[in-house]
Amino acid sequence: MPSKRLFLQTALALGAYASATAAFAATPIKFQLDWRFEGPSALFLQPAAQGYFQAAGLNVTIDAGSGSGGAIQRVASGSYDMGFADLAALMEFQANNPDMKEKPVAVMMVYNNTPASVMALRKSGIAKPADLSGKKLGAPVFDAGRRGFPLFAKANQVGEVQWTSMDPPLRETMLVRGDIDAITGFTFTSLLNLETRGVKASDVVVLPFADNGVKLYGNAIIASPKLVKENPEAIKAFLQAFTKGVKEVIAHPAASIAHVKARDGIVNSQLEGRRLQLAIDTVINTADARAEGFGQIAPTRLALMASQVSDVYATKTRVNPQTVWNGSFLPSAAELNVLPKK
Repeated sequence: MPSKRLFLQTALALGAYASATAAFAATPIKFQLDWRFEGPSALFLQPAAQGYFQAAGLNVTIDAGSGSGGAIQRVASGSYDMGFADLAALMEFQANNPDMKEKPVAVMMVYNNTPASVMALRKSGIAKPADLSGKKLGAPVFDAGRRGFPLFAKANQVGEVQWTSMDPPLRETMLVRGDIDAITGFTFTSLLNLETRGVKASDVVVLPFADNGVKLYGNAIIASPKLVKENPEAIKAFLQAFTKGVKEVIAHPAASIAHVKARDGIVNSQLEGRRLQLAIDTVINTADARAEGFGQIAPTRLALMASQVSDVYATKTRVNPQTVWNGSFLPSAAELNVLPKK
């Protein structure tokens, strides 16, 4: 009996030591979202809540953001190891900082199509892109849709428009009040924001960039140059755990909203569930994503986007697509097979 007791005590002690050692050895990863905790952030909060990052040897902290530009700046400065940001914004950052030797790089595509769209109230008479000619459009100056609007206008032969700038919370309010004729914004953000202001979805005309000749990529996971250089295995581990969580979120989006609610108790779970489903349907599980593969890119499409961003954003130097994207950290094709057929 004493021997058995000693054996059990030793085993328990070794188990506790192993757990403590594993926790101590976990690689810390500070992750910066592009925006506040809303439905789409479940893509990252799900693997964190389920312990997938921890099981991969990572200690991941996820913080809300205030825009892609801020996320890129924080990852570039080293205050964050990884982040989530619009690829066009990353291209602009790289091309406008030619003297910076090491810059953040995109390592996984999440929004295969840009979420940007033009939205108007049906009563305005705007039904197609050409109807925007001569109209008054509104958006924050840094809005991705506004920045990329010249591409939309060129693809659809839209004439001159007049822009009104405002802070993000006022965008949909000004449209409802009639101060402007149309807005640009992420579909899954502005459409639901209009609903909260009393507008029925059926009364909104949505003109997605992706459906109107503008095939820009949207948001991607980015990594700091320091992490790429010093701990590439941590990036691989993060992407594997993330991909596992994404598959669950796509299969059961409503259930994953509980993790968003846990981070921000004032969110409307039903609304954020709809926002998440809208994001899945419009920018994640798209025909382009299924053709290219979740998480991946098509080199020719990336090169075209790099050229378009160089022109429209008037960058200091031309965007080099080869320095913007690094797909060497992606999980296997079998692991990336997370998109169900539509």
